[in-house]
Amino acid sequence: MTGADENTVAAGLFAAIAVLVGADLLADAGSGAGAVHLGAEGLATFVALAGAGWFLVRFRKQRAETRQLRARADELLGGVGGTIEKQFAAWRLTPAEAEVALLLLKGLAFKEIAGVRGTGERTAREQARTVYKKAAVGGRAELSAWFIEDLL
Repeated sequence: MTGADENTVAAGLFAAIAVLVGADLLADAGSGAGAVHLGAEGLATFVALAGAGWFLVRFRKQRAETRQLRARADELLGGVGGTIEKQFAAWRLTPAEAEVALLLLKGLAFKEIAGVRGTGERTAREQARTVYKKAAVGGRAELSAWFIEDLL
């Protein structure tokens, strides 16, 4: 359960307590209960409502923070994609080579790359070799390291 879910549950429980104690307060007031008893139940109702409000405020704040974090993550990921595309263009990769390079960066095996692209495994290997040559790297690990180093 996430923090936001926990806050929602807690707010609901506090609200339910406030309703139950408030209903008891009204019933007791009609039956002539003493001022001390009514004051205690009134205070309990107020505290329960305050608790519900506090948890709802926390819930809304966490939702807003989550939206901001997601927006920032999308922005960063978009920047990574743009950086990768610019570097592929600088290496003068063809669209097919760029697709293979991206799939290599994602960690796909040559057989998987061939399946995704609808080509033979040998074609995927040859295109990967061309990518490595144009990028002046020794293989998949160096290709990945090149981007990690550049991005960090």
